[in-house]
Amino acid sequence: MFKGQPKGLFITALANLGERFGYYTMIAIFVLFLQAKYGYSEADAGQIYANFLLFVYFLPLFGGIIADKWMGYRKTVTLGIIIMFVGYLLLAFPSIMGGKEIIAIYTALGVIALGTGLFKGNLQALVGRMYDNPIYEKKRDSGFSVFYMFINVGAMFAPTAAEAVVNFVMKRQQLFYDSRIPELFHKLNGGNLSASAQQDFLTIAQQQDATVTLDGLQQFGQQYVDALGGAYQLGFGVACISLIISFIIFFLGRKTYETAKTAKEAEKQAASEEVVMSPKETKERIFALLLVFIAVIFFWMAFHQNGLTLTYFARDYTATSVDKYSYIWFDLFALIPLAISLVCFYFTVKKYPASSHNVSRKRLIYGLGALVAGVFTYIRISGFEASNPFTPQLFQHFNPFFIVLLTPLAVTFFNKLASRGKEPTAPRKIAYGMLIAGFAYLLMTWGSVGLLSPMDRGDVVDYTRVTPYWLISTYFVLTIAELFISPMGISFVSKVAPPKLKGLMQGGWFAATAIGNFLIQVGSHFWSRVPLWSLWLIFVVCCLLSALFISSIMKRLEKVAR
Repeated sequence: MFKGQPKGLFITALANLGERFGYYTMIAIFVLFLQAKYGYSEADAGQIYANFLLFVYFLPLFGGIIADKWMGYRKTVTLGIIIMFVGYLLLAFPSIMGGKEIIAIYTALGVIALGTGLFKGNLQALVGRMYDNPIYEKKRDSGFSVFYMFINVGAMFAPTAAEAVVNFVMKRQQLFYDSRIPELFHKLNGGNLSASAQQDFLTIAQQQDATVTLDGLQQFGQQYVDALGGAYQLGFGVACISLIISFIIFFLGRKTYETAKTAKEAEKQAASEEVVMSPKETKERIFALLLVFIAVIFFWMAFHQNGLTLTYFARDYTATSVDKYSYIWFDLFALIPLAISLVCFYFTVKKYPASSHNVSRKRLIYGLGALVAGVFTYIRISGFEASNPFTPQLFQHFNPFFIVLLTPLAVTFFNKLASRGKEPTAPRKIAYGMLIAGFAYLLMTWGSVGLLSPMDRGDVVDYTRVTPYWLISTYFVLTIAELFISPMGISFVSKVAPPKLKGLMQGGWFAATAIGNFLIQVGSHFWSRVPLWSLWLIFVVCCLLSALFISSIMKRLEKVAR
């Protein structure tokens, strides 16, 4: 998987890791911040979130044009990092604009989206350019899988970083996280909280501060949301630090990805290939890519519910604490060494071919690795309590964790199929991914049957909460779907795009993602309008229709991919 890859892959992947760590730290808490600090409804917070994601994923289209025609990939990526840094700084410290804090936040979102537009697609185009070299061409799919795995290493630690910052700030204020308080405060502040619900609110508030009275409830609520909002904003500041690291890596390692092929060499090759490629073939490729872009819109609409309705479900319907063994899933410093221990144990007992050298030595090394990681896991688990609380943003580390865990398995699986001549083409993988994503939301439908829907909750403060394994299972299945769709789609675009339009076509992939992200607000719109179980069926149907669509154009897609 890692062997034989160009050196520039690892530099660009590490630079992307840093940027994605900051981005996903922000994403993990963004809608929670909007609702806690400003009292936005689920629908309104979802609309802001969807519009932000629309521009984050649509602007790479223009970033690709800028890089293709004027600035080149490296300079455009560098400029993007600098602009994003300014945006995250403004998001973390909106008081810079005086009393117009909400305007500063909207401005910050626009600046972040602009910087991401310059950065994201062009970095991937830069990676794709390395694989235009015939030496690395056969490594293209596995290379993009490695690149994608690095993205998710950053994303995996982001929710934990966000939670650590939130807990640190709240503890200094002698408070702790309770998802019910912001909603109750904003209802009380708006005069929409019944007398019985006020008594419930008082009981909850006194768990934080025993001196709170009914008359001082509003003051306590304001203090709490100010503290929580400030904690979230400090979490946004994590992105500033990660972007500095990303910039340093990208700048210092520039020779590794530029020596693979200079800009002039790339331009010369593109010109020669354009002569060979007829206008008809160029049009066929562009049209095929547009069809793929249409198909993946619905996947992203369903997938990116992770930062929206799936987060609402985690906050409102999922248990807020678990026993010490279930808490392994929420503590990366137990989960990762446990995974390492199991992987090392597998390679210890694995049957190696008779021709393999140093089998005993390999088993000894893997056995020691399993033992050390296992001991570390045991020590970590021993420190857990009988009941362990956690915040809803931690659910968002499951997708990247599963990506990192499953990517080597997926690459090995597809390599074995390829050696037998049975590996599905990239378009077929995308179609299978759509079906798998539909199954993920069938799990959510099943897990939501019998739960009190948001439209029926009213002033109910405590209601049925389900095991976190419903969400964990959903994220696991969605991750498998993502591995079939996202890295394969990026690789497909890199391979099929006409030489002079690679940056533009990568931007087109992100434009399709942008439209899907804009449509995620369908979930928040219906959150309080339909029974909870039927909300998830919307995404089941969308994924199935998308799978049918891409299956209907399969021959056309496979033709241009040859």
